Order: sequence, then structure tokens, then C-alpha cells
Amino acid sequence: MTIHVADILIEALPYIRRFSGETIVIKYGGHAMVDEALKRDFARDITLLKLIGLNPVVVHGGGPQIGSVLEKMGITSHFVDGMRVTDAPTMDVVEMVLVGNVNKEIVAQISQQGGKAVGLSGKDGGLILAKKMHVVRPPAVEDKPPEIIDIGMVGQVVDVNAEIIRTLEAGG
Repeated sequence: MTIHVADILIEALPYIRRFSGETIVIKYGGHAMVDEALKRDFARDITLLKLIGLNPVVVHGGGPQIGSVLEKMGITSHFVDGMRVTDAPTMDVVEMVLVGNVNKEIVAQISQQGGKAVGLSGKDGGLILAKKMHVVRPPAVEDKPPEIIDIGMVGQVVDVNAEIIRTLEAGG
């Protein structure tokens, strides 16, 4: 172990003690998943967090990966204010990529680093409850109502069934 690593661990010790046993949620963006070294380092860090007593939960994206598969399938992506308009065929691809590819790759990476991981979809066990989302644009003219744009099967999380996560923590 280098002096640098030891210094980092000494600095982190109060936080490790403070958050020991706590569940922490980590957002892992799709753009961070394109470099093999970064993917390996991320998986190693998640494994380390578990080893020091935290319960990491990774919530991942996959925008670039989704876009690539949609393009290969000849499905054109449309965006409104940065949000992908998602019809049923697009949602099928989104689920295929996120659950079937990205999620499994993250689990495999963590396993390769000596950790244990389980991949879940928000649909599994009613893990996530969401409500339909719309893009609302302010009116161009003061006396007009705002423009409400339907972006399809896009939702905003309103609840997470934490019991599903607690069940997994108890086993690990």
C-alpha cells in the first residue's frame, strides 16, 4: 500500500465510522461507462464501499448505449429539452439495453473485483413507482397557457420500495 493510499484511508476513517451500515445511493451515468479502466475502477470502489461497511446501491443510466442500439435498429431518437421521447418500441429497446446489457455488465464488473451484486429493474418486485412526466414550457406570450408536451413513456420516481433493498442487504 502506498503512502498516498494510506493517507486517503486515514482521511476517510471518520466518514467510514459515521456511515457504517448505512445505505448509500450512487448514480452511475452512461457516459462514465464507456472506458474500460473507469468501469473497472468504479466496480472496485463499489466493492471497497461494501467491504468497509456501507451498503452501496447503484442507480445507472445508459443513454449512449440506448442511442447506439436504437440507431443500429433504425429507430430515430427524438429529444425534448434533453428528455428522450419514448414510445413503446423505444421502451422495449431501453429495457433491453438497461436490464439486459448495462445492468448485467455492472454486476459482472463488481463480481470480477471480488464483490457481490444483484441487478434489478425498477419493475422487479414493484421496486420503483413512477408517475407520467410531461415537459412544460413557459408561454411565449404572457397571456397564453404553458405548452405541455407529452414525451411518452417517461416517468418521474415518486416512491421506492426500500423493503426490496433491505431484503438484499440482510442477505449480504
